[in-house]
Amino acid sequence: MANTTLINRALIRLSGDDVRGFLQGLVTNDTAGDLPVWAALLSAQGKALFDFLLWADGDDILIDCERDSAGDLAKRLTLYRLRRAITIEREPDLCVHWAPGGDVGVVDPRLPELGWRWLAPAEGDVGADDAWRAHRLALGVTEGRAELGDGTTLWLECNAAELNGVSFTKGCYVGQENTARMNWRQKVNRRLVVVPIAEADEKRQVIAYPQLGWSVEHRRVESTDAVHAPPWMRSALVPSDA
Repeated sequence: MANTTLINRALIRLSGDDVRGFLQGLVTNDTAGDLPVWAALLSAQGKALFDFLLWADGDDILIDCERDSAGDLAKRLTLYRLRRAITIEREPDLCVHWAPGGDVGVVDPRLPELGWRWLAPAEGDVGADDAWRAHRLALGVTEGRAELGDGTTLWLECNAAELNGVSFTKGCYVGQENTARMNWRQKVNRRLVVVPIAEADEKRQVIAYPQLGWSVEHRRVESTDAVHAPPWMRSALVPSDA
């Protein structure tokens, strides 16, 4: 069996006093329902600072996030914690696992075609990160600071609505006002898109993956070809008055 460990992911455990309620007032998705969900912690302006998946482990919550940003995310959550009796720490005994198919774990909440994900101890020293990135980009799905930006891209421009990364009914959270306004007014004028490297526009490029043949770009909607976009994105690229 191929190695399934995503070495570039880490887990942060939140335990203590009503951690679901604590996160409900901070992150973009609804923590009161079934988990896992994809969500983000935004700036006050509604721009993505961190994206992650939230998992339930009894009364605890595990945050499945980029390993390189886990420390910064834990520090930011600690600032919001104030005097609440909540422990925020790295989970050393579990890792994130992924496979493109099978029946282990749960289907990725963003898009079923992304495959299956589960939490378990690590297996070996060689991870599945390269295969995961290639699979994800081929489906036009972006994640992480290098692709979403570090507080530079509005959450709805990250295709959060189309990939189930935001709740418009759960109530307030950091960055909610601008995010809700954009949704109501249907004013998502730019989006992150994954295009073949041969069609790259350096002025719009966020990051390039020449070895994989992809360019992640922040393009205006009218500059993105709906016909060649991934199926899950196409309706978002059609003008509302079309």
